[in-house]
Amino acid sequence: MVASVVEQLQARVDLMQGRPAAQPVATHPALNGLLGLRAGGTYTVDSATLVGLLLAGPSADGAWCGVVGSTELGLEATAALGVDLGRLVLVPDPADAWLEVTAALVDALGAVVVRPPSSVAESAAARLVARLRKRGGVLVVWGDWPRPDARLTLSDPVWAGLERGHGHLQGRQATVEVRRGTGPARRRRLWLPAPDDQGVREVETVPTPLRSVG
Repeated sequence: MVASVVEQLQARVDLMQGRPAAQPVATHPALNGLLGLRAGGTYTVDSATLVGLLLAGPSADGAWCGVVGSTELGLEATAALGVDLGRLVLVPDPADAWLEVTAALVDALGAVVVRPPSSVAESAAARLVARLRKRGGVLVVWGDWPRPDARLTLSDPVWAGLERGHGHLQGRQATVEVRRGTGPARRRRLWLPAPDDQGVREVETVPTPLRSVG
């Protein structure tokens, strides 16, 4: 509810300032009411799980996606979150050309993930974001980025399925936190994934007994 109000207010501000309102981009249903992706938006994440979760919506909607600068993204886990690997472009080691490669993919793909090897100057980030907004894509930064539209973090992971010395991992709960600017954080507890291969969904009101693992 709060996320919807914020987005409506942002659209009004854009109109008042003579800017076209950013169009919504398909977002994973588990994030409904928590975060809605927007064309031209930049979002930072702190984990591979959130990378896959943010790519899942555009990918399921038919968009081509790209990942720049990461060799740590598990493709099986990413596919389990809903990303179509047949429409995923990987550039794991762009070396010093990572920013140029990211800009090129922003011109061609619907959603691009980049893992910067170092801090990014605000001027360079601004040029890439201007290009992104012109093309109407989504940029997901795995790491730090100047003035993103929203920051997402994952915390308090707990696995299901482990008993005292036996059993096997069946599912994982974690808290997704979303921050926009200096506003208050919004949080949601999700299954990532749910037991029995049921995908990603919000944790039930009645908690399932879990055992934390280090």
